[in-house]
Amino acid sequence: MAKFMAEPFKIKAVEPIAMKTPEELAKAIEEAGYNTFLLKSKDVYIDLLTDSGTTAMSDNQWAGMMIGDEAYAGSTNFYNLEKAVQEIYGFNYVVPTHQGRGAENILSKICIKPGDYVPGNMYFTTTRAHQELAGATFEDVIIDEAHDSQLEHPFKGNVDLNKFQALIDRVGAERIPYICLAVTVNLAGGQPVSIQNMREVKQLADKHGIKVMFDATRCVENAFFIKEREEGCQDKSIAEILKEMFSYADGATMSGKKDCLVNIGGFLALNDADLYQKATQLVVLFEGMPSYGGLAGRDMEAMARGIRESVDYYYIKHRIDQIRYLGQKLEEAGVPIVKPVGGHAIFLDARKFLSHIPQDQFPAQMLAAMLYKISGVRSMERGIISAGRNSQTGEHYYPKLELVRLTIPRRVYTYAHMDVVAEAVIELYKMRDTIPGLKMVYEPPVLRFFTARFEPIK
Repeated sequence: MAKFMAEPFKIKAVEPIAMKTPEELAKAIEEAGYNTFLLKSKDVYIDLLTDSGTTAMSDNQWAGMMIGDEAYAGSTNFYNLEKAVQEIYGFNYVVPTHQGRGAENILSKICIKPGDYVPGNMYFTTTRAHQELAGATFEDVIIDEAHDSQLEHPFKGNVDLNKFQALIDRVGAERIPYICLAVTVNLAGGQPVSIQNMREVKQLADKHGIKVMFDATRCVENAFFIKEREEGCQDKSIAEILKEMFSYADGATMSGKKDCLVNIGGFLALNDADLYQKATQLVVLFEGMPSYGGLAGRDMEAMARGIRESVDYYYIKHRIDQIRYLGQKLEEAGVPIVKPVGGHAIFLDARKFLSHIPQDQFPAQMLAAMLYKISGVRSMERGIISAGRNSQTGEHYYPKLELVRLTIPRRVYTYAHMDVVAEAVIELYKMRDTIPGLKMVYEPPVLRFFTARFEPIK
């Protein structure tokens, strides 16, 4: 049997992709201010910027789009979505949102008071931004192993219970509305959380009257790693593992644009009736009616069907295999990547890749820009630029991990595309000593990685 599983699908439609000359690539990245977010899609050959909303939907999902009930209230598709969330994830209530950050906004507003603290297993950019805008301070309580890119650990996303307890002792449980538990942890390299750790986090949180809220964006990938790595879980289905995972949560924010296999959409899922009522009040203000939340009926139908498709073992095994295939090629060539390979991307360790560039000259940002310049492959920075600045001091946050994320869209590319990406990264690694740092010439006040602009240091 082949080591890596072939695509468990047939291709019914194709989309042409850009084939640019070296001169055109150089011009495009310069015009984009060396920020891959500012590149035009038409100028990108292989797009690994994100797996968010870039999924290829199935024939079943497209068929569902044709039966969209676009009623302003009480859409049939909402009830189909609600049923899918209840049956697959186990939550009582569902509030649709236009995407995951809509759910983060609502959750932050209904739970956080100024002066609160929100612990989490490493920050995510939009999540922390919403928490801070609501008046909270984020506290990282992930295990120390998560900050070491070369360490092999099966569950680098785990919460350090001692850190969580220390925060409770320091600020008091009454100032901690919830712990935000990401499954998997994006900025640690797509690293999973174990079932045992989820159970222990819930027990500690319940002891102090603190709620547990999952960032469930890539929960299916997390479930796959649990099935593969955690004792006693090998014979369980992905659906069974998911149901147990969410039994240790009081609610969850979900970007449907990842593991729900759609191009737009998300939701806030809750078990508490009072919190649900507060959420429905805010969704009317920021998104739309509680039965559509900023989505068309057809989008909710596609998401309901995608949730059910996502628990198919052969789908998720192929997804992880494809990422591991790319990772193995890079490791064999000596390219420094985050280990073990995570669930949605390969993360290049820019600190080791461009060791001659100081962190405040943005090595990960430059590495992403140069990868595009030599190959047309678009990736993204996950380091000092994404970390932002301390709102009190104005100083850069200096994360231990300075990474470039090669994010694999679901059901979009083949192993041949992974070969092309690997060849480009390996070529860039051979010329790494010739690559300069960057200086920032434009910086927005929040979430700067989306629109900041840069110039090479001469």
